Amino acid sequence: MAPAMELVLLFIITLVCTLSAVAIQTHPLDPLTPAEFSLVRTIISKSYPTSSSHANLTFQYVGLDEPDKQTILSWLSSKSKPKTQIPRRAFVVARFEKQSLEIMVDLSTRSIASTKVYKGHGFPKMTFDEEAVASVLPFKYKPFIESVKKKGLDLSQVVCTTFSVGWFGQVKTDRILNIQCFYTNMTVNLYARPLEGITVVVDLDEMKIVGYSDRMVAPVPKGEGTEYRAAKLKPPFGPKLKGSAFWQPQGPGFEIHGHTIRWANWEFHVGFDIRAGPIISLASVYDLEKQEYRRVLYRGFISELFVPYMDPTTDWYYKTYFDSGEFGFGQSASSLQPLTDCPSNAAFLDAFYQNSQGSPVHIPNAFCIFEKYAGDVMWRHTEIVIPNQVITEVRPDVSLVVRMVSTIGNYDYIIDWEFKPSGSIKLGVGLSGILEMKGGKYTHTDQIKEEIYGTLLADYTIGLNHDHFLTYYLDLDIDGDANSFVKSNLETVKVTVADHGTPRKSYWKVVRETAKTEADARINLGLKASELLVVNPNKETKVGNKVGYRLIPSSVSHPLLVADDYPQIRAAFTNYNVWVSPYNKSEKWASGPYTDRSRGDDTLAVWSKRDREIQNKDIVLWYTVGIHHVPSQEDFPVMPTLSGGFELRPTNFFERNPVLKVLPPQHVNLPNCTIKS
Repeated sequence: MAPAMELVLLFIITLVCTLSAVAIQTHPLDPLTPAEFSLVRTIISKSYPTSSSHANLTFQYVGLDEPDKQTILSWLSSKSKPKTQIPRRAFVVARFEKQSLEIMVDLSTRSIASTKVYKGHGFPKMTFDEEAVASVLPFKYKPFIESVKKKGLDLSQVVCTTFSVGWFGQVKTDRILNIQCFYTNMTVNLYARPLEGITVVVDLDEMKIVGYSDRMVAPVPKGEGTEYRAAKLKPPFGPKLKGSAFWQPQGPGFEIHGHTIRWANWEFHVGFDIRAGPIISLASVYDLEKQEYRRVLYRGFISELFVPYMDPTTDWYYKTYFDSGEFGFGQSASSLQPLTDCPSNAAFLDAFYQNSQGSPVHIPNAFCIFEKYAGDVMWRHTEIVIPNQVITEVRPDVSLVVRMVSTIGNYDYIIDWEFKPSGSIKLGVGLSGILEMKGGKYTHTDQIKEEIYGTLLADYTIGLNHDHFLTYYLDLDIDGDANSFVKSNLETVKVTVADHGTPRKSYWKVVRETAKTEADARINLGLKASELLVVNPNKETKVGNKVGYRLIPSSVSHPLLVADDYPQIRAAFTNYNVWVSPYNKSEKWASGPYTDRSRGDDTLAVWSKRDREIQNKDIVLWYTVGIHHVPSQEDFPVMPTLSGGFELRPTNFFERNPVLKVLPPQHVNLPNCTIKS
């Protein structure tokens, strides 16, 4: 090779190596990459060979082992450019020879740092792969085939899916799930046509059927009227909605650098986890007067979603799902559809998780990020008292939304994190999709003489009563990590004429109580008028108020199951709307790390019994959004979105209105394309 060509080749190799070195400079909270998933698989597979027939290695959970909090904070405050790379580690839960292994993989050294066999109750999250394999087992099982024939159904039109079975006091529990099946003839709305009474039990470790029953309890509901695909619907259509446009001639107002988002006065990091789904970290808001970013939220995500159905009968009693810990909120993320799931001005981020073999799975468009302007008002005032003047000042409200949709079986959960220039963070959840329906023997409510545990929606079709409890993990760091939880109770005070010389008889005042331990902070909302704040007791405004953020709930719901009912024992973390605990890196899953068939002995409710000190500490706020759902006919055949959520709002955090000096956006004149006759 000529010397000149050698120099050119050397330059290209050097350039490629340099670019590769830049590429691996990731944010320490970035989710694992496809290359890292593959590396984890390679490292672990070498240590746990599966050559023998009884040895089977499956990857149930692979996620970033979050670096210690102080390490992250030191990295953020570092002035070095580029910042020193924090070593990356992956935490893995694998099944091997019917045991759950906790494996820590050091990606920097390409080695296993530690391995531990889990000896407690419960099992790790199920994978799509094993659920898919289990779902087809009935089609080679003679009793099931005979049951379908007896019903006069076409076996090729039957589909089956998996359901977790919970725990109901058993001393010994196997890793099993139930299979239930549906008829798709004349519809793709399979949940509307259940083969009621048929249940197949599958052992996931053995991957074989270990139980079967067919009680022939009800006819298969009809397929007519269950279609929801636009291409298959027939006229008349309506209501008719006219199109709208959102145009930003100067481009989007936000910037995306890897997984870091900057918009208006906000900066934060968007992560992803196979169990939690979206994770928002390091959210800081810019204070115009202080000329600096101030910390608000270190880390936030949905820790668990508990969905108990209210039918205690043989075929339904076990349907008390923990959607995050059993099925995986992130694993169930749907690819978002541009222009429908998200507006035209949205940008998208992909996500990755591992399958049961440890290989990376790609979810295109897992997140969308967009500026939202829905005609809301940020603030306004009209002044007419000043003589000869009418003063009107209005600021339109614009916010930034990070959205993900998780489809877990029949339900679609629309998860929004909405950031507002005022410093507020609004957390929203929308419930849509298909009701879980039970086959019945009724065609009219007049025929019903017994408890059906729900609402008759159509012929032979019952929508069952159920709950949705979403528990959020919120590691708030208000201007630093030393925070306190304050209950501001609003109490009525009676007065007499003698007190103030006026005819008023009462007023209310604020009585503040700072929670000293975890027991002080457990709250069921709605029992008394109060405001709940996380404050930094070491920081004050100029006039002396403690800086803080307030929790503003929307609708409030409490569990209605008795405390010693087995599902509620497992979900005791929903017994209160609010919990506060000291920060502990290992305490992030409210239902415990091994939720499938768990017994409620390693949950937030159990950890909190230690009653640890939380005053002026690094604390975590846990808040549960509860929705009681009594199905109605409007929810059939597909459900209009039902919404819930809450707001985290600055309270004495700023010296004054932080959006006072926000100028109205410049009006954009769209071209007039009207054709005149």
